[in-house]
Amino acid sequence: PTVFVRLTYCNLRCTYCDTEYAFYEGKDLSIDEIISEVKKYDCNLIEITGGEPLVQDESIELMKKLCDIGYEVMIETGGSLPIEKIDERVKIIMDLKCPSSGMMKKNRYENIPHLKNIDEVKFVIGSREDYDWSKEQIEKYNLTKKCTLLMSIVFGTIEPVTLVEWILRDKLNVRFQLQL
Repeated sequence: PTVFVRLTYCNLRCTYCDTEYAFYEGKDLSIDEIISEVKKYDCNLIEITGGEPLVQDESIELMKKLCDIGYEVMIETGGSLPIEKIDERVKIIMDLKCPSSGMMKKNRYENIPHLKNIDEVKFVIGSREDYDWSKEQIEKYNLTKKCTLLMSIVFGTIEPVTLVEWILRDKLNVRFQLQL
């Protein structure tokens, strides 16, 4: 079980976005109010997500406070904003945006040296071009030695089995992830 804290707004406009409501919807809460809400659940795992949570400077302090009081914390980020200020205890799940996202030019490759072995890099695959590009990034940045790698499909563009076949044929050290 995981408690999701979804923060409003995103600086990206991926072609396949499934959370457009997070661009603007939501309500203002203080960090203490968010922590109070989180405590209502009997769950130790918290994921900060969005939109893009790093757009809000307070997300850094929120993650630190959650770690300080004993929560296991993860953040899911689109990878276009700096991650170096994120508390070392937080597991970072960072996208590298593939060509079909329309946001590839927003990838912040300067984040890669800040990734830890507990972190994950996610590629959302919408075409064979995306898959081939992802393989190039994995090799170029030696990502298999750096952290866990995830690949998922853009829902409705590729059959899940097709991506799995590509991964198996190429013997990629990645984890297939299905998002619905």
